[in-house]
Amino acid sequence: MFDDLDTDRRPLVLVWEVTQACGLACRHCRANARPQRHPDELTTAEGKRLLADAAAFGDGQLVVLSGGDPLARDDLTELVAHGDDLGLRMTITPSGTRPLTPERVSDLGDAGIARMALSLDGSTRERHDAFRGEESFADTVAAARAARDAGIPLQINTTVCADTVEDLPAIRDRVRDLGAVLWSVFFLVPVGRGRVLDPVSPERAEAAMAWLHEVSEEERFGVKTTEAPFYRRVGIQRAEAGSADAEADRRGGVTAGRGFGFVGHTGEVYPSGFLPESAGNVRERSAVDVYRNADLFESLRDPDGFSGKCGACEFRHVCGGSRSRAYAVTGDPTDSDPLCPYVPDGYDGPLPERQRGADGGRSESAD
Repeated sequence: MFDDLDTDRRPLVLVWEVTQACGLACRHCRANARPQRHPDELTTAEGKRLLADAAAFGDGQLVVLSGGDPLARDDLTELVAHGDDLGLRMTITPSGTRPLTPERVSDLGDAGIARMALSLDGSTRERHDAFRGEESFADTVAAARAARDAGIPLQINTTVCADTVEDLPAIRDRVRDLGAVLWSVFFLVPVGRGRVLDPVSPERAEAAMAWLHEVSEEERFGVKTTEAPFYRRVGIQRAEAGSADAEADRRGGVTAGRGFGFVGHTGEVYPSGFLPESAGNVRERSAVDVYRNADLFESLRDPDGFSGKCGACEFRHVCGGSRSRAYAVTGDPTDSDPLCPYVPDGYDGPLPERQRGADGGRSESAD
């Protein structure tokens, strides 16, 4: 549907963080969610105007209602139905908590939800609940089954960090057993509460990318990475080595500001929820105008303008690195992604700190 999408003109994904209120306080939460709703959240009328703006991007624009927990808003079903009436493809990422009952899931489906994404960060109750610091495993699994029963396609989101990476094979089995259509594997960006967690090393991330490509070839569900666009570079290299067909990986990926936009709960427009640098507010400027014309967004769509090894990389137009992680680690969203271990041939410039050896030179894995 979006193979020929012009990401200079419209995002593949537009996320609206409808609230930061949530009954959970997960250790990796980007939003530092809290129980109460913020008094300056977009109102119902403002939310409907935002959805009308989103429809101006073009037919079938994908909108993700995120949080916090979107269920904290009592106008949620009304907003979903309004977006569906506008021709938007409405999806949602609710928290896996007790309020997400089968009845509520069914109501969301009736209102027009096209997909539901739930987070599963451990293969067992003990692992998932220990990682999130909350008891939510049972409610998440129940909600996943309710989505399946309601005919709503299910997406599973999983955070990858030092605490979870070894559990990925068992989580994969859960994703299959729950009947998900897509597994979205998010590589930690140190923002919000996630600053206290340890990321995987670049070398471990690279190995995980290769393994995820194998999973995508073996499973009926799709696999995508979030904040790890060098998944595409790994796919291309596997194809060049004759071990896979990665034609899809040769098209430009979706990264912050390039195919992706994020509207915060008070209307600020960001390239990503993990890159909290506002380029405008929908109360003053349309999301379409910000996405297409804001200087920050335009700079993130110009890989030739990136610095460090990302700017010199031959894969920069299909990968480009995580702009969010570059910003979180260096303060500059156009700097190199410190999670990617790849060093372009002939590049002799500075490397991200995590890829330097103890003597300040290149590590063995980066050579």
